[in-house]
Amino acid sequence: MLDRFTSMRVFVRAAAEGSLSAAGRTLHMSPAMATKHVDTLEARLGVKLLHRTTRQLTLTDTGREYLDACQRILRELDEVESDVSAQRHEATGLLRMNAPLSFGLRFIAPLIPAFTHQYPMVEVELDLNDTRQDLLKDGWDLLIRVGHLENSELRARRMGDCPMVICAAPAYLARHGTPRRISELSGHNCLSYTLSPQQANGTWAFGRKGEIQVPVKGNLKANNGDALLSAALHGQGIIYQPHFIVSEALASGELVALELDHPPLEIGGVYVMFPPGHRLPLKVRAMIDYLADELGTLP
Repeated sequence: MLDRFTSMRVFVRAAAEGSLSAAGRTLHMSPAMATKHVDTLEARLGVKLLHRTTRQLTLTDTGREYLDACQRILRELDEVESDVSAQRHEATGLLRMNAPLSFGLRFIAPLIPAFTHQYPMVEVELDLNDTRQDLLKDGWDLLIRVGHLENSELRARRMGDCPMVICAAPAYLARHGTPRRISELSGHNCLSYTLSPQQANGTWAFGRKGEIQVPVKGNLKANNGDALLSAALHGQGIIYQPHFIVSEALASGELVALELDHPPLEIGGVYVMFPPGHRLPLKVRAMIDYLADELGTLP
């Protein structure tokens, strides 16, 4: 079966040239093949598009209407193919990415202006949310994840480490004492992160693999690390958070890291996750490489 779009191009060219032979030469096909394309169009439509004689070729009334439609369709097709082809050579289009709120505010959002300056044809939609998102189901191009990765059909690229720190404000420790053993935490006000499986059920996990469970209690639980950070800065209690959340407060002395008899849990690293397959759109590849360069300097 002849390609319909090629037949339409032959018809448009024949109308412009006034000759099927000339249309064939322009489109690098024989006069017989050009004639066959137009014959196939007329047979499919069940109408006469051209009046043909040995000397000239003219459009029928129906042919004129069909010519307008063909010119519009082929123009739109050329534009679409041009746009798609351009994406192989230039990053373009909407890029949807999701990141945890606290990490995204500190490390992802500040990077977007320079990225869009470097890739002006890319529009970024950044969603900051601590709840788990499904990349494939929810239509994201990229996910930023902090912690251990679950088994997944997605691909991932590690951006950096993410150590955990247990800490409190000097004022809290002055009032309640400084714990030296993890068993002493049960006597303190421990502020927990509800989205963490290691903190949500009234226990905190210690040891590199979280093999030691310590029961804790406290008067605040929150689903965001910055909310817990704020409470700790005001002397409300002890928090157990990723280093990137508490690093500035530790550096300024507003919080003090506790040295206990067991190491903190290793929660993994910082990852960018993306769909499987080898032919990622250039906009996605560009963002992955950009994040890898920028986040390689994570504190």
